[in-house]
Amino acid sequence: MPATIGGPTAAKKSIVRRNPAMNTAQTTGALTPEQVAAFERDGYIVLRGLFDAEEVDLLRRAMEEDPSVRDHMLVRADGEGGGTRIALWNRAGDSVYGLAARSDRMVAAAEALLGGPVYHFQSKLTAKDAGGGGAWEWHQDYGYWYYNGCLYPRLLSCMIALDRTDRENGCLQFLKGSHQLGRVEHVQITKEQNGIDPARVAAAEQRLERVYAELDPGDVVIFHCNLFHRSDQNRSDRRRWTLIVCYNRVDNDTITKDDDRYYVPLERVPDGALKAAGLKFADAGNAEHFTSKPYVPKVGAAE
Repeated sequence: MPATIGGPTAAKKSIVRRNPAMNTAQTTGALTPEQVAAFERDGYIVLRGLFDAEEVDLLRRAMEEDPSVRDHMLVRADGEGGGTRIALWNRAGDSVYGLAARSDRMVAAAEALLGGPVYHFQSKLTAKDAGGGGAWEWHQDYGYWYYNGCLYPRLLSCMIALDRTDRENGCLQFLKGSHQLGRVEHVQITKEQNGIDPARVAAAEQRLERVYAELDPGDVVIFHCNLFHRSDQNRSDRRRWTLIVCYNRVDNDTITKDDDRYYVPLERVPDGALKAAGLKFADAGNAEHFTSKPYVPKVGAAE
């Protein structure tokens, strides 16, 4: 039976009793040994309420109103006739969302889980709009990032919920512990999406539990770059917008320098920097390094 990370209050309480590391409310990036162990075992952890309502409002409004985000919005088509609007950038600047990526709570959590200093690898808005926001096929982020020149899978993603995200509006799904399988061969599923070899997915699904990352605004799910994950189309009447910040360990700097994701020192800021900055947009000079197209490595087609 697939499990849910979240759900009604009563369900949350039962999950907390079974595994405190999964749902402990957070006010800082400091992690417990149990949370680090859960990440190593399961491939993900959830930090409830890492960003408060005021901070979420600032981040949400920035995604909605910042001209740089709007002008770099792309559509990532799925194989079901839908598409997800996305914007991607490779630097964490002085915008409110750049400050979120540089905040002590986020950087400290990433460094605790990756076991060393990190730098900002990429950020992304995923805007699944109501009534057809696109699906994502089963994939590993390292299935893409390997081709960016990262030798080791020493990367992770932190997805900040800007809206309620649940099964109805296409939340993330994980195969629990699948990161322990290592990097698995990816094939071209659609013109704009690569995915894990379907035969490998089918075998993994027989052995591993599927879990749903249901989150409230301000919750953050952090997941390993080799964790199998996907999401359904959003066929609900509610949008599902999330902000994803990705980190790479400094000693895993890319061996190539042609894709703009190589090491640049990350200047950490106090957690209060977000509220102090207010609704601050990206610099007009593109200090955030927004990209003009998604990166899709060339791989063989699915049979």
